Amino acid sequence: MRVSPLLCAPMLALLFAACASGGSASSAATPASTMTPAPVPTPTTTAALYPSYNPNPVPADTTGMSHNAQQIASSIRIGFNIGNTMEAIGGETAWGNPPVSNALIQAVKQAGFNAIRLPVAWDQYADQKTGQISATWLARVKQVVQYCVDNDLYVLVNVHWDGGWLEKNITADKKDAVNAKQKAYWEQIATTLRDFDEHVMFASANEPDTKDATGMAILMSHHQTFVDAVRATGGRNAYRVLVVQGPQTNIDLSVKLMPTLPADKLAGRLMAEIHFYDPFNFVLMTKDETWGNQAYYWGAPNHSTTDAKRNSAWGEEDYVDAQFASLKKTFIDKGIPVVLGEFAAQRRTNLTGDALALHLRSRNYYHTYVVKKAAANGVAPFFWDVGAPDDQSGSIFDRRTTQVRGQQTLDALMAGLPPK
Repeated sequence: MRVSPLLCAPMLALLFAACASGGSASSAATPASTMTPAPVPTPTTTAALYPSYNPNPVPADTTGMSHNAQQIASSIRIGFNIGNTMEAIGGETAWGNPPVSNALIQAVKQAGFNAIRLPVAWDQYADQKTGQISATWLARVKQVVQYCVDNDLYVLVNVHWDGGWLEKNITADKKDAVNAKQKAYWEQIATTLRDFDEHVMFASANEPDTKDATGMAILMSHHQTFVDAVRATGGRNAYRVLVVQGPQTNIDLSVKLMPTLPADKLAGRLMAEIHFYDPFNFVLMTKDETWGNQAYYWGAPNHSTTDAKRNSAWGEEDYVDAQFASLKKTFIDKGIPVVLGEFAAQRRTNLTGDALALHLRSRNYYHTYVVKKAAANGVAPFFWDVGAPDDQSGSIFDRRTTQVRGQQTLDALMAGLPPK
């Protein structure tokens, strides 16, 4: 997810997510929790040429890499996003969350998740002239990935919103500059994380903002650059599962515009990624508009008879069924695994009494239904969670204590999974 920087900290409760800004690199041994990125640089208008950050490719290594993308996708029951943290503008703690700890990762596993999606910003930690990422930041990300692997969790490391250097520049005039940066960054990320086994996966982007065939061709070039850069580093990266995002990670656009994935030297090691935040009126909408009202209640069992204008007017069970069926037909049935990288419905904070109870029941029902339909169609779901310092965000964990504070949400997610 991404939003205006003005919304990032104060509106965590609305599930809004990661954005980040550019900056310059520093190799000083600054503690990760106090690292402060440099100011946003002036955008580059011509193709940036960076030195190679793959000076030491190593021979391909199959050790610990025996499973392909389909096998790994089928092993992921449900994943958890550590949102609004390592992608935060200003540093890991800038949006109110503590640094990611091993204790948090252990709590996530104990709660029943077996995978982590780790949204990460890189551009704000990179020298904009050379493309070099701070060694301190690379080491910090590696530390968090190690926590996940040590706890036998799959972990998906991405380039998140990151100031929009890729996601808002899928245009012909920025194509070369973006590809140059994509190559430089992934050479460094992949080399840093090269020795991890198949529990670690890489994702090319987050929510690339394009919606037509012309933009899709440019986006595919960015994905191809990502795949080629990672594979060229060798070692276990020659076999690592890589994930590429559909346009806007929108299901309809992905089905229409991305029927195939980038070319790869090795068959069966790529996945596609989509996100699901429909219906907008129920999941994310925060004020009434002339074209429609916010919806507080979702699903056939949860329609209000006294507040009917707040019932979802679209996007209920039949819509969810059709969306995931289209993913199965277009991707899963053709041997292309799909990750549902983000989904979540906001928790309304303006309701009380019976209205609040019905809303919470609707929210729980929604989470159960989406997980159930994703799993039934072979799609691996990852819940979007922003943390936040209070219990109004609908987050599952108090990240300071690592205790579960959203037990109903957790129970609803797990209720959608098939029996082990």
